[in-house]
Amino acid sequence: MFTCKELHISTDEKVLVDISFSFESSFALIGESGSGKSLSLKALLGMLPKAVHVKSDFGEFMPRRGKNVALIPQNPFTALSPLTKIKDQFLIEADEAKKYFDLVGLEESFLQRFPSELSGGQLQRVVIAFGLALRPELLLLDEPTTALDIKSKEDILKLLKDLHVEYGFKLVFVTHDIEAVKTLCEEIAILKDGRIVERGKLKELISNPKEVYTKQLIEAGFKNREFRV
Repeated sequence: MFTCKELHISTDEKVLVDISFSFESSFALIGESGSGKSLSLKALLGMLPKAVHVKSDFGEFMPRRGKNVALIPQNPFTALSPLTKIKDQFLIEADEAKKYFDLVGLEESFLQRFPSELSGGQLQRVVIAFGLALRPELLLLDEPTTALDIKSKEDILKLLKDLHVEYGFKLVFVTHDIEAVKTLCEEIAILKDGRIVERGKLKELISNPKEVYTKQLIEAGFKNREFRV
């Protein structure tokens, strides 16, 4: 069980996020643009500026980026240096790098390429390999399929699902894409204005939402764009 007993994010002027949640295996945090989902993810990574105040309580689990937490970003092009070969950005031995490339379905020869020589789907696989090499207990997904075409998106989601099942890391997925959530997550929370308005098992919440806002999100379908009310 992963437990966030408290995640309170504020500036001197206002409270931005005030939530708590827990989940067994895989969890989606969903909301419109500006709801606080990206702030929450950055807080888990310790990436917020000092001007933003964060108060958190994760029980026995202490998130440490690069130690027990890894991030798969929305845009893989911004996660890699365009002027450096992949092998020189993968800070492990060549044999180890090949093992992780095998896991994500990439040939060893890709290590010798520059990021500009790879497609979006291939780059996302590279970033996933980087994340797996950290052997994380918690994998954070920041809308990792937004920049991909439909086929690449389906492939990446299947890959993430298979790796999640095989390696047993816990997973937090920040997204607006309901189809992606259905593929990966067992539990879900709906975020609005920095507060969770509804949470529960994915199938139950999708089939029987109680809040009007949740119903609006589901009816909108979360497809191909950020939902805005």
